[in-house]
Amino acid sequence: MLTITGSSSPALTSIATPTMWAVTILAVLALLAVDFLITRRPHEVSMREALGWSAFYIALPLAFGGWIWATFGSDTGVQYLTGYLVEKSLSVDNLFVFMLLLTAFAVPAALQQRVLLLGIVGALVLRGIFIALGAAVLANLSWAFLLFGAILLATAVKILVDQVKGGAHDTDVSQMRSVRLIRRFMPVTEDYRGPRLSVRENGRRMLTPLAVVVVAVFATDIVFAVDSVPAVYGITSDPYLVFATNAFALLGLRALYFVLQGALSKLVHLGYGLATILAFIGVKLVLHWAHGIWAGVPEIPTLASLGVIIGVLAIVTATSLYATRDSRDPETSAHVAEPDHHPQGVDARRADADAAPSGTETEAR
Repeated sequence: MLTITGSSSPALTSIATPTMWAVTILAVLALLAVDFLITRRPHEVSMREALGWSAFYIALPLAFGGWIWATFGSDTGVQYLTGYLVEKSLSVDNLFVFMLLLTAFAVPAALQQRVLLLGIVGALVLRGIFIALGAAVLANLSWAFLLFGAILLATAVKILVDQVKGGAHDTDVSQMRSVRLIRRFMPVTEDYRGPRLSVRENGRRMLTPLAVVVVAVFATDIVFAVDSVPAVYGITSDPYLVFATNAFALLGLRALYFVLQGALSKLVHLGYGLATILAFIGVKLVLHWAHGIWAGVPEIPTLASLGVIIGVLAIVTATSLYATRDSRDPETSAHVAEPDHHPQGVDARRADADAAPSGTETEAR
């Protein structure tokens, strides 16, 4: 799928025809439409509902991967499955940040899945933009692989440092620039108004806390895209496979969140695993760039990458469960801050937000 000759720019090719692209995008839009219909009436998600949709969103990409394997061969099939596994692993880490935001903003249980769905839509749009930009860069600049590798290595170091400090996900939303900015220019109601993002009161338009939390989720989506897209480009250079793996990994997040809500606090070593995976893919990209300059530099096969990723995830899951085996209270090892039980959620933090110094945008890692 990718050829590099000497110092020339890489030539990207894809398995997808225009018809495949159109069908895939329409299928994604159809699935999103179904999700919007499901969340149209706010309700608390039962475990049975969450498990059912999670099973569907796992079976669907696996079936699609089987079709890719049978139609385009084992090499392409392994690329797709490896890319999907990487994106799904990173999406689990994203769930920690979603949990933090939903908790910090005191989002009612009945509205949580609507926030998650809007966040997924924003993530899909941003990933689509980043995928297109990444394909254009890789097609014209051979050193882009070196740049992507450096991004992943830097991200791996950041995750590792946060994991060692034990505060990777303890982010104060009151210091998010996006939240501070929206409060400065738009008034916010004192409480949630169902699924509505804005209301008119006393002759003026006001945002609801739901709109503020959605903006916060969109802001974190940007950070997620910065490392997720280069990571999957380290597995496959086919923009279609990159898009498909991202879309399938994101579509199931809404249901997966409610399935793993209690179990997430048990994955205390996940950060180490993600740092290892991103560093490994970063090295893989650097070696790929170096191989284009000198053919004597070895490259890491995709099948070997799949084995490393599965092995790392298995190890950190086992060590996490072992480390938390004696924990009776799941909150003792939680990655998120204690819930803000103030019924007004966002406005309970308004004084802190106005007084707090201008901080950096929240980071997903």
